[in-house]
Formats: sequence, structure tokens, C-alpha cells
Amino acid sequence: MTRIDIQLPDDVSAEVDHLELTVEGSNGSVTRRLWYPDVSVAVEDDTVVISAEADDAKTNATVGTFESHVENMIHGVTEGWAYEMEVFYSHFPMQVSVDDDEVVIENFLGERAPRRTAVRGDTDVEVEEERLTVRGPDIEDVGQTAADIEQLTRVTDKDVRVFQDGVYITQKPSRGEA
Repeated sequence: MTRIDIQLPDDVSAEVDHLELTVEGSNGSVTRRLWYPDVSVAVEDDTVVISAEADDAKTNATVGTFESHVENMIHGVTEGWAYEMEVFYSHFPMQVSVDDDEVVIENFLGERAPRRTAVRGDTDVEVEEERLTVRGPDIEDVGQTAADIEQLTRVTDKDVRVFQDGVYITQKPSRGEA
């Protein structure tokens, strides 16, 4: 039998509703469905307990994955996740803006129609001149929003060595582990 206890910080609370774990903190809340046969997730006092009846490799790997998910959720609701992005253009000056829950890129390679992508979840996108900062409590929503912005400016029909215009991720978040 495998059992992992994850201690919650003082300003973080967690609860399990059926198969969904919700972690709440000062930076927001993150809900995630954690399900695998014979693996259970429970909250006891101020500890998240992940336990498994079976002791085979796949189950142990899943328990470790669930542990990483919970640690990422705790980090997200306390410190948050942030991606740094940079706007680069050499041919046509492009304008990047946030309109409600959409990122809008205008004048990409001289195109008349603006390119748009949705901002996912509780993610905030800040535009400051040629820099974008994508922040939020859920690492998956933040990462997918940054990837969507980067893919929005992908060049497919031109030589990418010449046409390097786009919005690129320059710094990804980490939990500070080496």
C-alpha cells in the first residue's frame, strides 16, 4: 500500500467533492479531477492524503503524478504561475492587446484581419509595450494560454529563418527546484 501526505500551508484550504479536488488560497482556487482505479484522494485536517491499495508500477506512477498535481495546485493558489513572452517583428509592426477574454494580434505580417485567441480559465494577460506576462493559479490554463498566443503567430508558408516575426515565450515558470 502506498500513501503520500502533502501538508497544506496555513493560508490554503482543500476539499474533495466526489473525484474533484479543490484547492483555495490567496491567489484564487484550482479544481482538478483526480481519478484512477484503486487510488484515493482525501483531505484530513490540513493534509491532502493520496493512497493506493495496489503496489504495481503504474499505480505508483499515478500516485506520484497526483502528488505533483497537488503540489502545482498549492503553488498556484499561493504564488501563482507566470510566463514571460516577447513580441518580435522586423517587417510589419504588430499590435498586441487584450480585449475581454481574448488576446488580439493586429497587423501580423501585414494582414488586414486581426488574429484572436481565447484566454483560458482565471488567467490574466498583461501587455506592456513589447512584453506580455501571462499569470494565473492553474498551471495548465496559464501554459495553454501562452502556447495558444505563440501558435497564433506561427508562420507556415514562408521561410522561418527570414520571417521571424511572432510572439515567443521567453521564460517559463518553475517551482524553484533544481
